[in-house]
Amino acid sequence: MLTIWLSSHPSRQMPSSSSNADFLQQWQYALAPYNLGYKLKLASQLMYRDFLERLEPYGLTPFHYLVLCCLWEENGLSTTGIADKLKQLGATLTGVVDRMEERNLVYRERDSNDRRVVRVWLTDEGKQLMKVLPPLGAQTIQRATGNISEAEQEPILKLLDRIVENLI
Repeated sequence: MLTIWLSSHPSRQMPSSSSNADFLQQWQYALAPYNLGYKLKLASQLMYRDFLERLEPYGLTPFHYLVLCCLWEENGLSTTGIADKLKQLGATLTGVVDRMEERNLVYRERDSNDRRVVRVWLTDEGKQLMKVLPPLGAQTIQRATGNISEAEQEPILKLLDRIVENLI
């Protein structure tokens, strides 16, 4: 379709393959699989898959783990508080908490001071996972960073924080 439109308009010619190569060369940093976004996505997917396999015996996903981490740090967070802490965009948190409640990992209660606020609390089972799951997360991180020293990891983490800050 584009070729037909271009050929029917003499002022718009299809670039030659050598000019295509020149054009793409100047944008190489923005092209997959070379660009930062693609590499971040690939690394994230590979780490997600590795961690998902480790969590499989517990019937959990990495997102369940993230919610549990928030609650281990501050039990009784509101659903909005969890979403804010995780920089969660969209309404997927409700379904995740629903499934966690079905698994008896958490329960929800309306805030006694503000009935509009729903707080999420760990059950005993959810609390017990604090001793089991973080080492599994550490194993995935160790696998991903096995040949990267802590000194090398620190600036990467700071750069990633800056990238997130730029995009929020």
